[in-house]
Amino acid sequence: MRLPPHILVVNGIKVRRPVFLLGAPHSGADLLARALKRSPGFHVTTGRASVTHVVYAFARKPTISRTSGAVRVLRDALAESWQVTPRSCGQCAEPCREAGGVTGNGPCVAADEVTRFGDGSPDLLYSAPVLLQAFPDARFVQLIRDGRDAVAGMLADPACLAWFKPAMLSEITEFPNAFLGVNKDEHFERWKGMPTAGKAALRWRSAVRLSAELRRELPEQQLLTVRYEDLAAKPAETVSALTGFLETRVSKVALYGARAPEVGVWRSRLRPADLELVEKVARQELTRLGYLPT
Repeated sequence: MRLPPHILVVNGIKVRRPVFLLGAPHSGADLLARALKRSPGFHVTTGRASVTHVVYAFARKPTISRTSGAVRVLRDALAESWQVTPRSCGQCAEPCREAGGVTGNGPCVAADEVTRFGDGSPDLLYSAPVLLQAFPDARFVQLIRDGRDAVAGMLADPACLAWFKPAMLSEITEFPNAFLGVNKDEHFERWKGMPTAGKAALRWRSAVRLSAELRRELPEQQLLTVRYEDLAAKPAETVSALTGFLETRVSKVALYGARAPEVGVWRSRLRPADLELVEKVARQELTRLGYLPT
């Protein structure tokens, strides 16, 4: 059940139709965050501590996100993240600073120019239901990428690899757990002994399933699904779709400038044994999305 609309005010600006970027790790949300960060009137944050602490608390213990206070906690975290102060960018993670072209402490935007807000923090997908309750008029863009490429990216990312260590998971971790991709408590022991590529495939598979649920639940005017491969193969069409959906000019230069989308990297980055495991774990989703032949 959705809560009554609550208008959040940040820097004297009413937060209306905020944009949230969702997807499995290394599915391209960072590319879109960079482009949107440089769109007129937008203030987009990624990876601010106030937000990530809440996101990972929800991910580890999903029942927290279903409590009455979850909406307020996440809304307050985003309000703190979106504050524009003389040294606000000094609190940002390096990817956020790079996306905004920031070299000093900031801010990366002028408060009097901001009309829209957004966030593209990693793993925001697991807080999507709470975000929708907190901002009933929110717009969501979810990125879908070939799971084999996503896994190849995870295996080269220390931040992702850290979550695959059993020591990172506290006693409060609940099951089923979409963040890990583990459906039952009794499967956790099997997960701990699984090769890292298999754990990454479970994360991708679970994220894709959550994305499919959002697609079924949200109306078209609130959710746009973008394939990472279309960023590379259909740049003009993709930019046009984003521009129309978000009702703002999305810069093709900003979207493709720093790092061009890479498609098919799994062919050179995944070992044969890892590739076999990924395709075994995620075969159903890979096939449904057209990444594997039926």
